[in-house]
Amino acid sequence: MEINIYLDESGDLGWKFTAPYRKGGSSRHLTIACLIVPKEKKHLPKRVIQKLYKKHGWNPKVEKKWSEMNIAERIDFAEKAKLLNISHPSIKYFSITVKKENVQDHIRLDGNKLYNYMIGLSLLEEMSIYEKVIFVPDPRSVKVESGNSMHDYLQTKLWFDIESSTIMETTPQDSASNKSVQFADMLSGVVQGHYEDGNTEPWHVLALAINSKKLYFK
Repeated sequence: MEINIYLDESGDLGWKFTAPYRKGGSSRHLTIACLIVPKEKKHLPKRVIQKLYKKHGWNPKVEKKWSEMNIAERIDFAEKAKLLNISHPSIKYFSITVKKENVQDHIRLDGNKLYNYMIGLSLLEEMSIYEKVIFVPDPRSVKVESGNSMHDYLQTKLWFDIESSTIMETTPQDSASNKSVQFADMLSGVVQGHYEDGNTEPWHVLALAINSKKLYFK
């Protein structure tokens, strides 16, 4: 069976906590979120995003970012995403959030390794049940300092640690050009907004549909 996984994140990999976030300081949390869709249903999340553009009068030529959406638009996304999952349980949502202030100093030396570890912790078991994974992450992220790519890291973990025969095909695309990555971006906004800013209304709508993990929370 072939599955498509779309990934995006909210927050940053900075470590400056002496100033407020967005006022010279780093985010206190980083969230990575994924949309998992069977190949034959990959048109459905795109349709959700297209309907949001039409309903709210967003410019179809300009990506609508989560940060620019008002609370009614955010709740509308959460409700539509929830209904999509109810109607099609094979469409799944995964997320993982790290509380960055609790991350040890030596791990902070290479945030990309933390990023890749978070993805693995969230997704490897799910990936391992499929014959092939079409992995579509946002293109910002993907190398650790050792020179190994995210793709190589995940494929190696699948084959050698989990002993899965899953084959990965990785094709980074940004949310401006891929509506399913934009869906993942909005998912990450729902989760990150809950932890970072206390914007809980979209989270309360969608939380039960998200396989959500936390890392370095105390």
